[in-house]
Amino acid sequence: MRIAFCLYKYFPYGGLQRDFIRFLQEAQSRGYPCRIYCISWQGDKPANVDLRFVPAKAWSNHRRNEKYARWVQQDLAQDPVDVVFGFNKMPGLDIYYAADSCYEDKAKYSRGFLYRLGARYKHFSRYEQAIFTRGQHTDILLISETEKQKFIKHYHTEEQRMHMLPPGISKDRCAPTNAPEIRQQFRREFGLAEDDNLLLFVGSGFIKKGLGRAITALAALPEAVQNKTQLFILGQDKQKRFEQLARQLGVASRVKFMSGRDDVPRFLLSADVLVHPALDEAAGIVLLEALVAGLPVLVTDVCGYAPFIADAKAGCVLASPFNQELMNQQLQKMLNREAAKQWRQNAIAYSQREDLYSMHATGIDILERTYQRLQQEAGG
Repeated sequence: MRIAFCLYKYFPYGGLQRDFIRFLQEAQSRGYPCRIYCISWQGDKPANVDLRFVPAKAWSNHRRNEKYARWVQQDLAQDPVDVVFGFNKMPGLDIYYAADSCYEDKAKYSRGFLYRLGARYKHFSRYEQAIFTRGQHTDILLISETEKQKFIKHYHTEEQRMHMLPPGISKDRCAPTNAPEIRQQFRREFGLAEDDNLLLFVGSGFIKKGLGRAITALAALPEAVQNKTQLFILGQDKQKRFEQLARQLGVASRVKFMSGRDDVPRFLLSADVLVHPALDEAAGIVLLEALVAGLPVLVTDVCGYAPFIADAKAGCVLASPFNQELMNQQLQKMLNREAAKQWRQNAIAYSQREDLYSMHATGIDILERTYQRLQQEAGG
């Protein structure tokens, strides 16, 4: 079985991109020849892969996406594969990994009427319809029950095409036996006393993932607590506006931007709270990475994986509609050491009894069944 993976852009620190690589590795481990179509690639290139760069340049994202889709379809017509596996919404996919939230739902309930008259809306709506509209043939890998219901509401998507995946946490995120020693070494390295509070924000979409809310909550802490608290930010995004916000709120010295990093597990083991007050998040893999590391989580209920935090009793889930004052209060409560100890214990126990790890193997199992269906349809 020859597989073509379609992804607009790859960079090593995005949640979607990390899942893409792990699906690719799982397919390769089963001996399948793999091809990748992408516009740009940052970081190390995978071995033994046919990596094809798509010359899609345009002034707008939707024009670029259209050029990408046309070029890929033309290339596949000349050099076919057996299954086309997409990580962005577009026509022509045999299977799609739905890491993004429902665009139609956001456009209808979070945008004005004029927005839905524009070319951008028409493009993204059309590309979403190509996958989810009833009567299409793309199999869909889902990671959020909430988003699944939104797709069904807007497109009446057939249940048999929709497949819920378990989470896919990498085992290197689990707390090792020497976690206390890693925490001590980390804190010495970064000049943190054991009784200092370290807030951690991880994500490569600062606006969408709620960094402004996190900085505001830090600034709202009582002075005595704030003076012993720092916020470390890991992620690849534009930071100027958030640096300005931190200065305006008087906490610039307590906010540290660290870009994308390869040693995220050390931060998860060494922080006191993961803050993830996202405005919109189909899943939020970092929530579960924090959970298996034993790190308490403060998260909004719009995140697809937020119910895991609630089920594990491993932190606080903020209810919608979002209330900044409530978040400020909850953050202060979460810096209580005794409460944090119980959340940590709950998280580790939960991570040891629940399947939080098999997403990528399950996804490739479903892809194999998609291939069998395509073969039967071609033969019939």
